[in-house]
Amino acid sequence: MNVLGISCFYHDSAAAVVKDGVLIAAAAEERFNRKKHFFGFPALAIRYCLREAGLVASDLDAIAFYEKPLVKFERILMTLIASWPLSYVSFLKAMPIWLKQRLWIKDQILAELGFETDAELDVFFPEHHVSHAASAFLVSPFEKAAILTLDGVGEWGTTTLGIGEGSRMTIEREIRFPHSLGLFYSAVTSYLGFRVNDAEWKVMGLAPYGKPTLVDRLRKTIDVRPDGSFRLDMRYFCHHWSSQRMFNRKWVRLLGRPQRPRESKIEAFHCDVAHSGQKIVEEAMISLGRAAYDRYGVENLCIAGGVGLNCVGNWKILKNTPIRRIWIQPAAGDDGGAIGAAFYVANVLLGQPRVYEMKNAYLGPSFEDAEIDAALRSRGVEAVKLSRKDMLQRAARLIADNRVVGWFQGRMEFGPRALGARSILANPTHPQIKDIINSKIKFRERFRPFAPSVLREEVSNYFDMDMDCKFMLLVPQVLESKRALLPGITHADGTGRVQTVSREDNPLYHDLISEFRKLTGVPIVVNTSFNVRGEPIVCTPDDAYETFMKTGMDALVIGSYVLEKDEAMREASDLASVAAAKAAVESDLMSD
Repeated sequence: MNVLGISCFYHDSAAAVVKDGVLIAAAAEERFNRKKHFFGFPALAIRYCLREAGLVASDLDAIAFYEKPLVKFERILMTLIASWPLSYVSFLKAMPIWLKQRLWIKDQILAELGFETDAELDVFFPEHHVSHAASAFLVSPFEKAAILTLDGVGEWGTTTLGIGEGSRMTIEREIRFPHSLGLFYSAVTSYLGFRVNDAEWKVMGLAPYGKPTLVDRLRKTIDVRPDGSFRLDMRYFCHHWSSQRMFNRKWVRLLGRPQRPRESKIEAFHCDVAHSGQKIVEEAMISLGRAAYDRYGVENLCIAGGVGLNCVGNWKILKNTPIRRIWIQPAAGDDGGAIGAAFYVANVLLGQPRVYEMKNAYLGPSFEDAEIDAALRSRGVEAVKLSRKDMLQRAARLIADNRVVGWFQGRMEFGPRALGARSILANPTHPQIKDIINSKIKFRERFRPFAPSVLREEVSNYFDMDMDCKFMLLVPQVLESKRALLPGITHADGTGRVQTVSREDNPLYHDLISEFRKLTGVPIVVNTSFNVRGEPIVCTPDDAYETFMKTGMDALVIGSYVLEKDEAMREASDLASVAAAKAAVESDLMSD
């Protein structure tokens, strides 16, 4: 049985293919068309997934779209009418899009895939939060688990709680729009001058620099209850009638200062806003985790939805509730909905046995050495192919010598986090490495932290945890005795966003970190995504080489090839990096 999953038309469009109950491929459209957070139809991602699975469109038994368009349209129409005339501009903007395109998604999908619109091919439309729930539970290692989904909004739901057992899922509690933890966090994000649906992690990264001085004020905007329920005071918000604004003048008066202009100086006040908003979200996530345990009595919890990418909140659930095992979909946002929709159709609606466990996120394209060599030669680059052993030793030596290395290996990751396939790597013991990467390579704010990739067998020797964390979605404390050794990955509050690396899941990356340990005694490398601000993570060898050349990276390890910049390359790279930094900021400023 072959099922194609699709998510699109809001943000982070993606596709996934499930073949005989196994996830063969999944990818976001942005990686192919190079438009970050692209929300249109994922034609290129679908083409890749079908090719990777060895299928053509006529081989499909079913297609799964990740939400119900008619129900979503009902919510949008009802809320715009209820808030008229404030919603006048949003109404004029939304109605043509829905009436001309989004109400006819089935016909568009069939046409894009080359079918007649009356073709006898089943197209299913699971609910948005059902797709999220399925993307977590049905691919998790658990036979039975509580399921928590939380995001901005799907059709009507913004947060759900349910239980999964075997191939069955039951959603029993739902919090509905306009009350949304994700939209509360987006309001904080917008108020701080960051881009909504893109920069929420900036709030999470900024929070440790602040104090909870504004918690009491922000509590006036959201009432969080011990049973996990919450309500927004809509007198402070605009998202129920505006597609452009998250909060209103009453919110501004409450906090006592106007919205921070983008790219302006970040002051202590802004850090306190981030800290206070993050604290409230953590409290809500803890309450939901406790509610899940109290209701179902199971220690396993699966999480999906955009708020599931709040890795600090995820860790707080583990530390402050009876939940002992947690599995978070690495593509927790709407991109992961493509996976969930496909598995829900395959396992639940069509009754295929549940046989698959998502042990890693390496679901995107890979490139053979011959393809990499051809891409380099097309740019006039002559590179020497190394043996696996020599490549690993050379890469580890470069990192140990405090060089910043682009690492392009194997299948691309699915989801927003680089996990050792499309990564930028560096030495975590270098005191200035965070500033070097942020200013000369990523072109982003200095407060942004970097993640440690650590050998799974060593994690408890450096962090306050001893469990798998394959997808970089938990944030434990760095052991106090190790913080001075690891300034490159220790955040302002003493935490690190950990990725554990096992030989089973990524043998090449595990061996690289092992080689680095031989040279330094440290089984950890700094890992950040292989991209610059405003651009998607690289997908192809051409993407990797372009990013390498327009940033301050010292070396590129791509397949079996190691490229190091000579003097001429450094000069060209320095000129390109100035232009790239300017373009990255301008791209961020122009995006809404």
